[in-house]
Amino acid sequence: MKVVVMGAGVIGVTTAYYLAKGGAEVVVLDRQAGPGLETSYANAGELSYGMTSPWGAPGIPVKALKWLFMKRRPLFIWPLISPTMWKWSAQMISNCNDESYRINKGRMVRISNYSRDVMPDLIAETGIEYDGRAQGTLQLFRTAKQMKGSKADQDILAEYDSPYEVLGRDACIAVEPALAEVRNKFVGGLRLTADRTGDCRMFTIALADKCAEMGVEFQYGQSIRAIAIENDKIAGVDTELAGRITGDAYVCALGSFGPRLLNPIGVRLPVYPVKGYSVTLPVTDDAYAPQSTLMDETHKVAITRLGDRIRVAGTAEIAGYSNRLGPHATDTVKHVISDLFPKGGDITKAEGWTGLRPMTPDGTPVLGGSRYDNLFLNTGHGTLGWTMACGSGRAVADVVLGKTPEIAMDGLTAERYA
Repeated sequence: MKVVVMGAGVIGVTTAYYLAKGGAEVVVLDRQAGPGLETSYANAGELSYGMTSPWGAPGIPVKALKWLFMKRRPLFIWPLISPTMWKWSAQMISNCNDESYRINKGRMVRISNYSRDVMPDLIAETGIEYDGRAQGTLQLFRTAKQMKGSKADQDILAEYDSPYEVLGRDACIAVEPALAEVRNKFVGGLRLTADRTGDCRMFTIALADKCAEMGVEFQYGQSIRAIAIENDKIAGVDTELAGRITGDAYVCALGSFGPRLLNPIGVRLPVYPVKGYSVTLPVTDDAYAPQSTLMDETHKVAITRLGDRIRVAGTAEIAGYSNRLGPHATDTVKHVISDLFPKGGDITKAEGWTGLRPMTPDGTPVLGGSRYDNLFLNTGHGTLGWTMACGSGRAVADVVLGKTPEIAMDGLTAERYA
């Protein structure tokens, strides 16, 4: 079987790996010059198994209004004349209730826990390096109200068997010693002990190299113009440079850009880009730098240690497909790293980045089959593409190859939007 995978981000490359491992002939297409150069390039670096949750949650609409008036706010909404954006926003708001939240959370945890379980096997099989650490995530609370409010999260973590620890100020410092320098700026935290960290792009590049060794063909610089349909099946992928590329099956792993190709052929998915920002800076003193990942609950900013670098990521900006990195776009993430780890890294050498996260209104990605027998989907992971990559890649590869996935696919496919 020949499979054409559209997209060479972490989702497309993990899918290609499992397809090749299963015996398929695989061709991967991407418009960039190499793998992992878009949303996978400089994300937060968190493998957030314990923090897998939909953005559409009870109370979020009220919180979102408050965030819009914060000086260093985690949310920006640009009032575009876009029916697609407003429809997607309305669908997300409709998921902000207890029943929907629990359904969506359960679906997402199913994927992330599976990814957590299969990723170590992939690492053992390939031996790839990606600045990985397994020291958990510390959700840091600046106020007693935040600490008290985390009880609801603790109940859900317990329900889904996600291990955690509730920590006071001194216990937080024991986990992240550099926080002793700013002990007056927080009251405690929630530590998610099963979480891991790592450089998503480094992983994607290394895995793409392994895939190439396994016979996977990567065609870079190939912009896809359209998906061709004949006799109610996918007949090929039309590219600008190489013309039509054909296979027996096709996997769309194009993230936010998937709908631009899928909508014209009648596969309508509510996947919309939510822009995020990050900076990466060198560690200047290990004793004053983070050792794993922290999530600043106030600003919704993640700080992650990646070898001799620190990655700081956050902000949700709803602004269509804009990829502009404005002069003040990274002010919030720079503020948080300077506030919590002022001696840990050199902020003057921070490298800014922005990327488009492919979000669904219910938070759950779209995996598996489509209305066409030979077209398969692996998209809509939002901020959790790195977290869910191995699990969703393996599950989708199984579906393509006619195998029964090791996780139940109900509620994960495009059928939920029919």
